[in-house]
Amino acid sequence: MKTVTLSTLQAYKQAGESFSCLTAYDATFARTASDAGIEVLLVGDSLGMVLQGHHSTLPVTLADVCYHTRCVARGKGNSLLMVDLPFMSNASLERLLLDAGELMRAGAELIKVEGEAWMADDIRELTRRGVPVCVHLGLTPQTVYQLGGYKVQGRETERAEQIIADACTLVDAGASLVLLECVPADLGRAVSEAVSVPVIGIGAGPDVDGQILVMHDVLGVTHGRTPRFVKNFLAETDDIAGAFRRYHEDVKARRFPAEEHCF
Repeated sequence: MKTVTLSTLQAYKQAGESFSCLTAYDATFARTASDAGIEVLLVGDSLGMVLQGHHSTLPVTLADVCYHTRCVARGKGNSLLMVDLPFMSNASLERLLLDAGELMRAGAELIKVEGEAWMADDIRELTRRGVPVCVHLGLTPQTVYQLGGYKVQGRETERAEQIIADACTLVDAGASLVLLECVPADLGRAVSEAVSVPVIGIGAGPDVDGQILVMHDVLGVTHGRTPRFVKNFLAETDDIAGAFRRYHEDVKARRFPAEEHCF
């Protein structure tokens, strides 16, 4: 696989070709995923739940994310490395810029931030300073208590229209990617059609430009209730590397997500 950049992902969108994304938290799994063809790796604040045992992503600190970013950066191969800004990094523009700078110095090539249209000025300032941004819309785990739990977003017409409008506003402000989580498939398609940049989905249907899952879910080691959009790819293969390859191949062929994984 050639080195993946934002231009690579934009070319995929223009060609109608899907791409695969996966979380990673250390060098070994990062290398394994990259060797399997995974185009984008995410050091997600999901590490708070799958690595640290918390019930949400909120306890994750900037130091936590920087540590895992440095680890993944050493093993990421040719994959593009996206990294989450942790809870309250967007409390002020000054903090946002400082935290994003720390993650870029740790090895991030793209920063992901949760937020809606009110983040437009902040996105504009990040991109002005050379920080590529992915905006996370739909179910935003850092606001899970405000949302009342991990629930599908955008079922109501007004809310769906607001998510589309937010995506357009943030892309106009300079966002290079959009990540949509837990929205109906028709809304995933509508957002992908409304914006010029690639849209990555997790529980957002098959008609977005790329797919992402948490590594532990791909390997079938999810504890508690398994989300509808998850598939255990290890069950179909002999080893972890094979599971990553199967996931990548199914995303590229648009076999995943299937109807049973959609809302």
